[in-house]
Amino acid sequence: MATASALLPADGTMRAAPMFHEPGRGPSSGGRGAAGTRDEGAPPSPHAVGLLIDRLRDVVEQETAALRSRTQIDLKDFNTRKSHGLLELSRAMRRLEGVPIDEMIETRLKALKAALEANRAVLQLHVEAVREISTTVSEALRAADSDGTYTRAVCGAGKGP
Repeated sequence: MATASALLPADGTMRAAPMFHEPGRGPSSGGRGAAGTRDEGAPPSPHAVGLLIDRLRDVVEQETAALRSRTQIDLKDFNTRKSHGLLELSRAMRRLEGVPIDEMIETRLKALKAALEANRAVLQLHVEAVREISTTVSEALRAADSDGTYTRAVCGAGKGP
């Protein structure tokens, strides 16, 4: 059985707003934090962590499906939602540091990893397509700019117009 630190890095560099209410912040905290986890410092329940993983996987799969459908989508919104989900999951996993990971969580993390890989591949295709289109447009603009109007033969060698 793996530990939380072996499955997800806990580098602490993310600073996005939370997907769920943060423990102990705001008037409605009620002693509960992300996905029903208690804020007494106890590790979150496997069920709560499973919900976080599933929620993040759903966002990733929605984005992948939208990209594959070739319809216009709000990539910024998907990026924000993925960042928030990852932040919440990272926080929960940090609290599980050193605790053996439940088999159900490990299975869900593997499914999330597969969804992320599929998402990465589709995003890479889109980036490559954008790069190819921008190269084609740049070359077309360069060709249109050099229509021969201001060539050396017309202006004379080294002289301006």
